[in-house]
Amino acid sequence: MNFVSIDFETANEKRHSPCAVGLVVANEHEIIDEYYSLINPMTDFRPFNTYIHGITEEDVADAPTFAELWPTLHAYLMNNLVVAHNASFDMSVIRNTLDYFKLPYPFMDYLCTVKISQRMWPELYNHKLNTLASHHGISFEHHHALEDARVAAKVFMKAMEEYPTSSMDIFLDECNLTKGKIYERGYMPPKTKRAKGSRKISFK
Repeated sequence: MNFVSIDFETANEKRHSPCAVGLVVANEHEIIDEYYSLINPMTDFRPFNTYIHGITEEDVADAPTFAELWPTLHAYLMNNLVVAHNASFDMSVIRNTLDYFKLPYPFMDYLCTVKISQRMWPELYNHKLNTLASHHGISFEHHHALEDARVAAKVFMKAMEEYPTSSMDIFLDECNLTKGKIYERGYMPPKTKRAKGSRKISFK
C-alpha cells in the first residue's frame, strides 16, 4: 500500500505562508519517490520562523508560488492516503493556502504520525519527531521539509512493521485512530458507515 508523507515550513505565523514543502512516497517496505521545493509565499518572513528552518526571503525570491506549484502537489496528494507529523498543522496549511489562492481542495485521507506513535510507543517521554528518530535510530536534519517528511514516513513504516495485522482498518480501530479527510470543495461525504463486505485498505 502506497502512502504520501508531507511536511511544510512557513514564513510566518499565517497558515497560508508555506515557504517549503517536502513529499515522500513510500509503502510498508521502502521509499519510492521524494519531492522538495522552496515556495515563494509572497509575504514577509518572521525572524522566529527563519531561526527555526533557516529559510529567508532571498532564498525564495525565484521560487514558484504555491499556486504555481499546486498542480505538482495535487498529483501527489489526490486520492491518496497522506501522513504528516502533527497533521493538523500541515492540513491547515493546505486548506488555508488553497482558500487564499481560491483553489479547489483535493480528495484525500490523512493520518497523524504523532497520534500513531503515541499509540504504538506510549513509553516514550514525548513523541516529537526528533525523539522518534532517535528511538528508531534515524538520523536527520530537523525542520527541513523533506527530511521531516522522510522521518514521518519511516515512523509510519515502523508502525506498520511492528503492529501485528495486515489491515489498516484493524490497525486504526484497535489503536482508536480515525483518518481525517479533505474533500474537493462542494463535495459532501456520505454520513454512512462502510458497507458490510466492502473493500478494506490493507498494508500488504
